[in-house]
Amino acid sequence: MQEAFLHYLWQFKKFQILNLKTTHGQAVTIIKCGQHNHLAGPDFFAAQLKIDDQLWAGNVEIHIKSSDWYVHSHEKDAAYQNVILHVVWEHDTDIFRKDNSVIPTLELKKYSDKQLLDNYYQLFSKQQKWINCEPDFHSTADFLLNNWLERLYIERLEKKAVAISDLLEKLKNNWEAVLFVMLAKNFGLNINGDAFLSMAQSLDFNIIRKLQNKPEELEALFFGQAGVLDANSQEPYEQHLVKHYHYLKNKFQLNNDHVTSPQYFKLRPPNFPTIRLSQLAQLYLESDSLFSKTIAGTTLEEFYVLFQVGCSTFWESHYTFQTISKTSKKILTKSFINLLIINTIVPLKFAYSKHQGQDQVSELLDLMKKVPSENNTIVKKFNDLKPMPDSAYVSQALLQLKTQYCDLNKCLQCAIGNRLLNK
Repeated sequence: MQEAFLHYLWQFKKFQILNLKTTHGQAVTIIKCGQHNHLAGPDFFAAQLKIDDQLWAGNVEIHIKSSDWYVHSHEKDAAYQNVILHVVWEHDTDIFRKDNSVIPTLELKKYSDKQLLDNYYQLFSKQQKWINCEPDFHSTADFLLNNWLERLYIERLEKKAVAISDLLEKLKNNWEAVLFVMLAKNFGLNINGDAFLSMAQSLDFNIIRKLQNKPEELEALFFGQAGVLDANSQEPYEQHLVKHYHYLKNKFQLNNDHVTSPQYFKLRPPNFPTIRLSQLAQLYLESDSLFSKTIAGTTLEEFYVLFQVGCSTFWESHYTFQTISKTSKKILTKSFINLLIINTIVPLKFAYSKHQGQDQVSELLDLMKKVPSENNTIVKKFNDLKPMPDSAYVSQALLQLKTQYCDLNKCLQCAIGNRLLNK
């Protein structure tokens, strides 16, 4: 038994609410259960109850056992002196206020529905399961699932919007700089995302603006600041970039002491940091007002065109400075641009619209429904349980479901878990 389940029972009155009596035989009528408190203090604020013939307004505290009141030292905490009802699963001792009056206690075990309890124990059984509802997930009605996935995806966007808002504040309300930092992180993908992020955050975006018509200097800036240049190299192009970077470092007083070095291990050559940094530089060389164009874009085709960039000439025949490879343009693929749409473009557009006091949720959902689903273990396992629509909107919602609900055993806050509890 979890306290969270007792909170659920109380909040939604999932028990026999007629003829309730305290452990001392007093009649209890619930007028208002109160406001659920997720912070420190009593579990429910501003409840309204009738105990015998007396009306009460105050707080409700919930425990598995009555004695937990003393285990948690509530008798020493003034915040609990306004508790008007102690709701417990099992009553094992009376609880007293400072004036020695007994706090009325309601033992829920006597009034709970057996079927609901059976469903609860089945959902939270200790069997080895990937998610708690694994045996029943396939039976979830499409209507319920689709509505829940939409709420989950918006919840995910809201969380990302908070992080973007924090980043905007650090960058002095410069949306262009915010876009650059987010793009840099996502150009690094999972393995080098943090390294590229540290590189981007070590730069003043005004420097990038000043170099947007200077290809070799901008590439030297990214390569040097990321720490991928070897000052002792004998390769002519690398030597050339090293000279440019030393000049820029002195001119702009750059410091990359806290920049994380990117890695090549376990990466396919198209994802080498050299290629991705060159493509990022090329993007800013070819696109003026990238932020404005990103905000103005509404279709997949527009973003495919906007981000269809390659790398500089040297990297068309190299993956590293030392080794020549077969010549290719190394243009960003649609699948890579899809990741930028999922992780950068849509979250940024969502955060920007909120900042402007606008609502673009419907348009962004429509866009995400056209982006193919991500291919990862979580999405695959959910699809094994129940086939899902092929869209990034669904895959992002499933990631939110798994990481923020299933992994945390928050079935009581999940629409699917609620359905299974109340079936």
